[in-house]
Amino acid sequence: MVATKSPTHIRYASSSAGILLVATLLVALMHCTSAVEFTFDLADNAEDCFYEEITRNTSAYFEFQVSAGGQLDVDVHLKDPQGKVIYKQEKATFDSYQFVAELTGVYTACFGNQFSAFSHKIVYVDFQVGDEPALPGVDEHATVLTQMETSSQAIHKGLNDILDAQTHHRLREAQGRKRAEDLNSRVMVWSSLETAAVVLIGLVQILVLRNFFTDRKPSQAHYGRL
Repeated sequence: MVATKSPTHIRYASSSAGILLVATLLVALMHCTSAVEFTFDLADNAEDCFYEEITRNTSAYFEFQVSAGGQLDVDVHLKDPQGKVIYKQEKATFDSYQFVAELTGVYTACFGNQFSAFSHKIVYVDFQVGDEPALPGVDEHATVLTQMETSSQAIHKGLNDILDAQTHHRLREAQGRKRAEDLNSRVMVWSSLETAAVVLIGLVQILVLRNFFTDRKPSQAHYGRL
């Protein structure tokens, strides 16, 4: 007796295989990521530098944003392996720069806060080197993509968009939280000063009224001695 599969079972097996394929592609893609993305604390009157090795004729993308601290500004410059400045910004809040490496070697990105003697800065940096790796088994052939491969590409693009949106939302949230904390500190200081002023005025009024009722006229003082 030969067992047969119903159409429902066949569709279910195809769906399970498709989900497994997409999951495998996403995991492989996560292991191929080569971008550098981080946030660091830049102290007042200081300069921090970061280094990235890039080969010749490789495209790179550099982005930064000051999320908290002072006037949200920082000095930035990017140097090639020979020490030549290929990108420079002074007192900038955010910017991005895309370039193709002309030399093979270590490129240096420096962030300066020398102009600020009291406030430190929190800086977000995104440094991507090279093109994004292709999806394994999808972008490696020149034939027409299947429906599953097209869906995998769409999912991949959607995930990248979600990651970018989450990053910018986190930066916005950090800026809003810092401003709220600064505003709360100012309100507390102002409220304390107002409370101290009200208490001081009340004490002065009490002393003035007390002097009105305790001072005697010269005639009353003279009659009192008689």
